[in-house]
Amino acid sequence: MLTIDGSKGEGGGQIVRSALGLAVRTGTPVTLENIRAGRQKPGLKRQHLTAVQAAARVGAARVEGAELNSGRLVFEPQAILGGTHEHHIGSAGSATLVLQTVIPALLAADTPSTVVVTGGTHNDLAPPFDFLERVWLPLLKRMGAQIELRLERAGFYPAGGGRVVAEITPGPLSPLTLDARGEILTRRVRALLANLPGHIGLREAETACAALGWTGADARPEHVAADGPGNMVIVEVACAHAHALFSAVGRRGKRAEQVAEQAAAECAAWLALDVPVGPHLADQLILPLALAGGGGFRTVPPTLHTRTQVQTVQRFLPEVAVTLTPEDHEDGPWALRVSRR
Repeated sequence: MLTIDGSKGEGGGQIVRSALGLAVRTGTPVTLENIRAGRQKPGLKRQHLTAVQAAARVGAARVEGAELNSGRLVFEPQAILGGTHEHHIGSAGSATLVLQTVIPALLAADTPSTVVVTGGTHNDLAPPFDFLERVWLPLLKRMGAQIELRLERAGFYPAGGGRVVAEITPGPLSPLTLDARGEILTRRVRALLANLPGHIGLREAETACAALGWTGADARPEHVAADGPGNMVIVEVACAHAHALFSAVGRRGKRAEQVAEQAAAECAAWLALDVPVGPHLADQLILPLALAGGGGFRTVPPTLHTRTQVQTVQRFLPEVAVTLTPEDHEDGPWALRVSRR
């Protein structure tokens, strides 16, 4: 049985989710220790527990320690089960992260799958649904994945209540190399508002465009249906070979201008390095590329999350080598490469 120390590297939930997904995909029993030891409140929280339950159902797994605040988990998968799976987080925890836990395994199931997750769809510290739909999913489709996603209702903190659906047809992944983003085609700013006045979104759209020096960009507030109030600024750049999306969540006590400036600053840092892959997408491409056994991309300097993801993936897939190297200096572009040993 493989043992993963959850206190290593970034010490958070990404280790749990990646380990669960890879355990099911590879049929590897795993013990997770010191779960989320790097967080202020360690152990399994509700969204992590939902990810455990989702992976256990997909993997027909025997599980020990699947309870709130648990710091140790034994997970022994037996199969990969397609079909219909519904998961309710019961809070505003990220539904998109639960989806990303099980999709890699379900691509290797014997039958197609439908996965429904209710919870948060536009969260802080998690990819919003828009990121999965317009950035992550198109690249997986270029790798051969047959996946369709739809957002049936948005969910913001603290009310949650969002609903996302994934349709997965099993099939292999092919290597993908993404080294240039190409010509910038469109720039867009969307200020999502749920049960909030429109002037908030107008201020956010104007501030983001001003911070980025964009004139004539598609920038506007967008009202969405949700159970409670919510706000997110989304800055998007569509290029010939890649699509980038940066987001920031509004909350009580945080000025609209601050929310917009946060999203704009992340976008500006990515634009300055002229690479196709940003820091969050880098984390999320490593696992499918490793399953494909090849490919790579150019990206920003790797975060601790990215380095930890490389380490976790290689524990389950020792036959695959994943390397991260700076092209010139550590503050400039980096290259990630995946190959079979």
